[in-house]
Amino acid sequence: MKPAKDSSEEKTKRHKKWVACPLEDDYFGDERKLHRLERKMASKHDRSKYKKTDQDQQAKLEAQRTPKFQENSFEKGRVISIVSQGNIVMSEGKEILCTLKGLLKKDRSQAKNLVTVGDFVLFERTSEGEGIIVHVEPRNTILSRADNLSRRKEQLIASNIDQVLITTSVLTPPLKPSLVDRYIIAAQKGGMEPIILINKVDLLEGLDASEDPLILQEKELFEDFVKGYRHIGLRVIPLSTITGEGVEALHQVMTDKSSVFSGQSGVGKSSLINTLLGSSIPTGQVVHRTKKGAHTTTTTRLIPLAFGGWCVDTPGIKSFGVWDLGKAELESYFAEIYETGHLCKYPNCSHLHEQDCAVQKAVEEGKISLLRYESYHDLLYSISQKHLRR
Repeated sequence: MKPAKDSSEEKTKRHKKWVACPLEDDYFGDERKLHRLERKMASKHDRSKYKKTDQDQQAKLEAQRTPKFQENSFEKGRVISIVSQGNIVMSEGKEILCTLKGLLKKDRSQAKNLVTVGDFVLFERTSEGEGIIVHVEPRNTILSRADNLSRRKEQLIASNIDQVLITTSVLTPPLKPSLVDRYIIAAQKGGMEPIILINKVDLLEGLDASEDPLILQEKELFEDFVKGYRHIGLRVIPLSTITGEGVEALHQVMTDKSSVFSGQSGVGKSSLINTLLGSSIPTGQVVHRTKKGAHTTTTTRLIPLAFGGWCVDTPGIKSFGVWDLGKAELESYFAEIYETGHLCKYPNCSHLHEQDCAVQKAVEEGKISLLRYESYHDLLYSISQKHLRR
């Protein structure tokens, strides 16, 4: 005789009884679920670029962005200028207006601009005779600064450059060592050689220092600057487009190199390029009230040189080089301070007011340039203010 089937009410009672006395696996299972949920939430908020999932996604994007190379399927060129309509690419001596392929625009890099002047690219022609950039070759060197709107984002200025010609001047506008050091850091960070050009030195020869103490002060600053920066192994070239001093030396430095002229407005970058090329790039006058130059270069452009190589004229830039540096990294770009700092009494010496500071002692003895020391502290102050604003 078969046993009578349980009524639905009895089943419900037994089910409730079973739920009321959970098994060990169910008890500890809730805890495991909680841990899994916590790990999932932590993973969701962890946007580290080193996560494997992000690496896989980046690799997938890179594979999509990299064209399937076929013989003669794409043309090669170099970006020489960026305009509102797109990118001007030079290929076999001709300029082609190009736009970016859609996949390139999905790049999640920290750079504001995906393509910059100096980039080597592959592009394909359109029926209208223009081009579409499908691939940007890896960059050997990069010159960049902080974006004006998003200070944590990088704005590319030029790429694949051999040397940065840091152009400054005397008197109009006056020599500013701390600004020069910003450009030096930017060049070294990007893997380029910094070369310092001091323009308008003829102004120091044609004025009587005895009549104006400011002229005497500028002459002394010029002499100390040349001595101090040459002492640390940097090339410094005094120049004058009026007398021709230093022009031949500059010509030799630029031959068969990709060079970028950088410096504040009004120092004569465009005038130097005009002297070298015999071209007519617009030049600006210095505002005498502020001793600052007017912006004459509004876009960055790569210019081919008849004697071999390329040069880039960039707009005058105020903030440069230290936008993403910390104190320790800044000091590493002042090699003479960094090396001497190991002899200080305190390991975290600021080289400002501490006793037994080896750096201050070296400055007093003339082993470290006072200009470089003051420039270091100016930049250190800028970094401290930057972190306070964050």
